[in-house]
Amino acid sequence: MDAVIKITGERYVAFTESDSADNGGVTEKEADTQLRSIQSELRELHDLMMAAETHALLVILQGMDAAGKDVTIENVFGKMNPQAFRVKGFKSPAGEEAKHHFLWRADAALPMFGEAVVFDRSYYEQAIRPRVEGELPESDIHKRHEHINAFERILDESGTIIVKIFLNIGKDVQEQRLEERQNDIRSAWKISGSDWEDRAQWDEFMQAYETTLNACASPDIPWYLVPADHQWFHNVAVRDILLDRLRPFREEWEAARREAGEQNQREAEAARREAEGATE
Repeated sequence: MDAVIKITGERYVAFTESDSADNGGVTEKEADTQLRSIQSELRELHDLMMAAETHALLVILQGMDAAGKDVTIENVFGKMNPQAFRVKGFKSPAGEEAKHHFLWRADAALPMFGEAVVFDRSYYEQAIRPRVEGELPESDIHKRHEHINAFERILDESGTIIVKIFLNIGKDVQEQRLEERQNDIRSAWKISGSDWEDRAQWDEFMQAYETTLNACASPDIPWYLVPADHQWFHNVAVRDILLDRLRPFREEWEAARREAGEQNQREAEAARREAEGATE
């Protein structure tokens, strides 16, 4: 979709290039229809990856509070095969997590081959928040960018498909959603004082995200800047991104599944004959 901006590291992308209210010329009704029409294909590709066991899928969702991460997980990934899908949420490191390097807890939660995992926030928080709060000098933030890039290159070269998505919500829309969340007892459990504290530093967070996303992007492992004021739009946009990244593997996964199936057929037939011979 034209409204989605891909950050590849080949040029600096300013967040002002993205209109958080952009809907790509798609209406809500059209988006809902598109979402339903391609749900089965995403499930099919996930099943193929699960059977082939040659790749893993890691989806990183970032965005300010109320940007729509939970909505995306529910609507885009709700049809994934639960046998090989999970979500890992990242809060501030505590306990054992805080006693390791900042990538340790992410490394422990990575998907296995055949599995898809969504990181609801991620290790990127440890490059964003310390910069906003002034907890680390710029030289240390730069080192973390280098460590993230090295970490992701290892994953990419080892067969993990990394899809990194930033849900770009507008400041006014975020305020509206936070107020709605706070005023509704059914959703008030999601609100916290830190949501409003972070909002007070909106410009600092936006600059930190912009800097980090540009520093940690490449043509092979890009960031996708997705307008998020309209939840129905970012749902279908994220799904399109996933299909675009997974479709090139279809034939490879189908061949791997067929090879595994033929091998299992031979082993099963041999076992069947042996079992039948033992009973004669």
